Amino acid sequence: MHIPVQKKIRLGFFIAFTVIIVASICSFLVTKTLLDNARWMNQTIEISKSLEVITKQLKDAESALRGYRLTQDTTFLRPTMQERSIKIEEEYMLLRRITADSRRQQLHLDTLKKLLEKKYQQLIAGEAKLSVRQTDTSAVQEGEKWMDKIDLKVQDMLHIENAKLHQKSRLQDFFSAIWIPVIFISSLMAILIGIYSYVTLTREFRLQLHIESRLKSYQHDLQQNIKLLNKSNEELEQFAYVASHDLQEPLRKISTFSDRLQTKYGGELPQEASDLIVRMVGAVGRMRVLINDLLLFSRAGRITPEHIEKVDMTQVLQEVTGDLEVSLQEKKATVHIAQLPVIEGMPTAFHQLFQNIITNAIKFADPGRQLVINIRAEQENNQCRIYIEDNGIGFDPAYAERIFLLFQRLHGMSEYSGTGIGLAICKKIIDSHHGHITALGSPGKGATFIIELPLTQTLYNE
Repeated sequence: MHIPVQKKIRLGFFIAFTVIIVASICSFLVTKTLLDNARWMNQTIEISKSLEVITKQLKDAESALRGYRLTQDTTFLRPTMQERSIKIEEEYMLLRRITADSRRQQLHLDTLKKLLEKKYQQLIAGEAKLSVRQTDTSAVQEGEKWMDKIDLKVQDMLHIENAKLHQKSRLQDFFSAIWIPVIFISSLMAILIGIYSYVTLTREFRLQLHIESRLKSYQHDLQQNIKLLNKSNEELEQFAYVASHDLQEPLRKISTFSDRLQTKYGGELPQEASDLIVRMVGAVGRMRVLINDLLLFSRAGRITPEHIEKVDMTQVLQEVTGDLEVSLQEKKATVHIAQLPVIEGMPTAFHQLFQNIITNAIKFADPGRQLVINIRAEQENNQCRIYIEDNGIGFDPAYAERIFLLFQRLHGMSEYSGTGIGLAICKKIIDSHHGHITALGSPGKGATFIIELPLTQTLYNE
């Protein structure tokens, strides 16, 4: 199955766009996860660091008290227990802020707060006793007891943070591992699709350039052929005119000599010779009519943009019936003309068109009844359909196309006069106006000619 190039290109760009979108979403999610994990890991490290600071501060305070007991050196009591408790409290408040989103750690901090307050009291009380040089071993044991409780609580909190740190580290390793393959694969797919699209577009562009080059060549050849055809048509028209003019001269001489022969020697010629002269004169007349009709056919349908104008078809038909008034009266014919639209075209061509069709209806009128011709029109969008109906002798539907051919006759010369060119001229006129003509007939009932024409000659206007 062949897939058009345009569909391939659209499919390629759609896939590339989809890959880029999916890769962007994956990159965003992976980056967000990595940043979240990094934030949690940093938070865990800060919590552990703060807990270690608190523990270290407490142990340093106890060590300072023990050092003073042993050495009586007052430098061990600087900074004071009160100052040390303030620093520990700052670290505790920092822990409160860091663990604000952890309910479990907040509960541990509540407990740790109570233990630290108890420890503060012990340290301050121990410092006061040292200043008065009192020694109380029970106080030391009590301090170690509360310190052990603080260590356990700190270890509980560190255990939670370490578990969280371990979990986040595994997620960090997992997403870090898939990050590079996802970016690499998506980038590779986008690059391959881009290369494919570029190659396809380049090939299509070259093909388009080749087609345009061929079209220009064909257009040039066509213009040359049109020029040759126009020149040939002009030569043929000139030839037809000259031929008809030259052929008319011998016919006129034959007709003149025949008339003189009948006038001068008509009484002396035998009857058979007179009949031959009559037949010869009739043949000359038919030859003259045929030449004139051929000349009309060669000139029919020649239409140029400057000859195009809006034509009132109703007025044209009235003019035609006026020209054929005598023939219509001889047949006692009645012509009914409905309102017809205004159509762009050549007025003389339309006049010749309707004159030939109505003359055809008069010629083939049924002698047994009065001739009635009905002309009406239908309009749809930019198209007009004109019906010319008569109740003449009609014709066999099998000859509906043949009657528009040159020199095609359905009746003999002895029955009906004519050369068989009239309807061929009608077809040529309709074709030159980008229309269509058909005929419907029924023997003994009449005929209907259907003319389809555009209301505006768009091609000529362009």
